[in-house]
Amino acid sequence: MFELPWTDDHRTFRTTVQRFMRNEIESHHEAWENDGLVPRDIWRKAGELGLLLTSTSDDWGGAGDFLYSVIVTEELAYSGATGPMFYLHSDMIAPYLEHHASDELRARWLPKMATGEAIAAVAMTEPGAGSDLQGIQTRAVRDGDEWVIRGQKTFISNGQLADIVVVAAKTPTESQPNGISLFLVESDRPGYSRGRNLEKVGLHAQDTSELIFDEVRVPLGNLIGEQGRGFVYLMSELPQERLMIAIYAVAAAEAAVRWTTRYVEDRTAFGKPLSTLQNTRFKLAEARTEAAVTRAFVDQCIAKHLDKKLDTAEASMAKYWATEMQFRVIDTCMQLFGGYGYMREYPIARAWADARVMRIYGGTSEIMKEIVARSMFPKR
Repeated sequence: MFELPWTDDHRTFRTTVQRFMRNEIESHHEAWENDGLVPRDIWRKAGELGLLLTSTSDDWGGAGDFLYSVIVTEELAYSGATGPMFYLHSDMIAPYLEHHASDELRARWLPKMATGEAIAAVAMTEPGAGSDLQGIQTRAVRDGDEWVIRGQKTFISNGQLADIVVVAAKTPTESQPNGISLFLVESDRPGYSRGRNLEKVGLHAQDTSELIFDEVRVPLGNLIGEQGRGFVYLMSELPQERLMIAIYAVAAAEAAVRWTTRYVEDRTAFGKPLSTLQNTRFKLAEARTEAAVTRAFVDQCIAKHLDKKLDTAEASMAKYWATEMQFRVIDTCMQLFGGYGYMREYPIARAWADARVMRIYGGTSEIMKEIVARSMFPKR
């Protein structure tokens, strides 16, 4: 049986993460859902325990081990916690700085991200441009020793809390009329503002915002990497981003199966536990099998990523399949809860609402299938 290279240090770390989830997150998450965001101090507490930037090099305050990131993400899912977007901050945004930014930017911000002192967001999506990044309208124009950024972004996770934002903007030149560049924008700069905290179907504890850039000026050094190379940088980091979503999705499905198995053993119908009914048993058998098969594939992708061999197509397969499976499994489990499954006081109801967006963000399932198809028919 295939198994990832877990060590005793990983197992000890998982115990630490589980304790943190129990003591600091699970008992407070409902209040955060009512508030629409998590408190900043939870980020600092996570940083103190080494739960942030776990895959980032220890040169910049991280742990340098991707398996620690896997553990944090899985335990968030097992706890039903969708508010603290640690994996977005640590494993989707930090790599842009670590792999592409100047030493000055890395030294200034990565250690603060590791401690939770600085919370990060990434701003790509716009009101008129989602999966098609070539359609973004945000512009950055050089003016002397500064870049001037003008535009609007939407659906930005960590948008209310973010201290720094990685912004994708068009920087057209004669040779690259549609060139995209990435910029680090501090949230205290004049012209930067947040819109409302968006009301979503799920992810109620996760702050998701509109961001406005009204002639925001940043120094030349806030350009991440080279001008016009932003799209290349985005594409290079997408395999890990999509893998992280797949990891969360399969863990969330596993959690749903566990919750439901316990529920049907205690709940009775027609004078006997639901777990004795064939339909219940068969549905849960199907759900467990789907989760187990997906787990095997996702773990295989993790192993490839550890060896730096995971490509965009395979990561897209993992993201597509795991998120579609997650919603199927959670929907099946919700049905077995009956009317109680539709009550938000039950974790299965919250998980069902939270799972729906997984098939959309990070690239829709349709985009994932197109990426896989292109790898199969490269000349078309």
